[in-house]
Amino acid sequence: TPGFHDLLWNPALVMPASQLLGGSVRFWHDQLFCKPARHGGVVAWHQDYSYWTRTQPMAHLTCWIGLDDSTRDNGCVHYVPGSHRWTLLPITGLAGDMNAIRDVLNDEQWEQFNKPVAIELKAGECSFHHPLMVHGSFENRMDRPRRATVINVVRDGVRSASDQPLLAGVPTIPPDQALGGQFFPLLFDPI
Repeated sequence: TPGFHDLLWNPALVMPASQLLGGSVRFWHDQLFCKPARHGGVVAWHQDYSYWTRTQPMAHLTCWIGLDDSTRDNGCVHYVPGSHRWTLLPITGLAGDMNAIRDVLNDEQWEQFNKPVAIELKAGECSFHHPLMVHGSFENRMDRPRRATVINVVRDGVRSASDQPLLAGVPTIPPDQALGGQFFPLLFDPI
C-alpha cells in the first residue's frame, strides 16, 4: 500500500539507519508480523544474518516498527544483550521451539542468553538491531492483535556473494556485484 511504500523513505527510518550503518542506505526487504489475539505466534530465537549470508560484507540493519502497542503479554520482541558480538550461529528454525537455540550455544553464551530484555514499544515506536543480535518473541496472550512491520536495509555497496537469487522472487545478482536496481533501491545518501 502507499503508506508502507512511503515508509521506506521516511527520515525517521533512513537518517538513523544511515548513522548506524555509516553510509548510504539501500532497501533489502520488508515484512509484516501479525499475531492475532490469543493466537500464539512464537518467533523463535535467531540472528537475521543467518538468513542473509548470500551478501557481503555483513552491513545489514533491521528496523522493527510497532503498528500496535507491543508488550510482554502480546509477544513483544526480546533481545539478548551483547549477542551482536557473537559469531554467526547455525539456523535452528523460526517457528515454535523457543528452546531450539540452546543446542548451538556454548556455556558463556547460554549464561548471557538467560538475561533477555523485553523491548516494549508503543504503536509507531521502533527499535533497530544488528544482524547478529539474537532476538525472538513469545506468543500473544492478549485479547488484541500485535502487529508490526520490519524494514531491513543494507549499506550501499553490499554485494552479492551467490550465484543464486538473494531473495525469493528477485532476479539473481552475479557474485561480487553491488546490490542495486528496482529491487534494492537507494533510500538515502547522506552526501
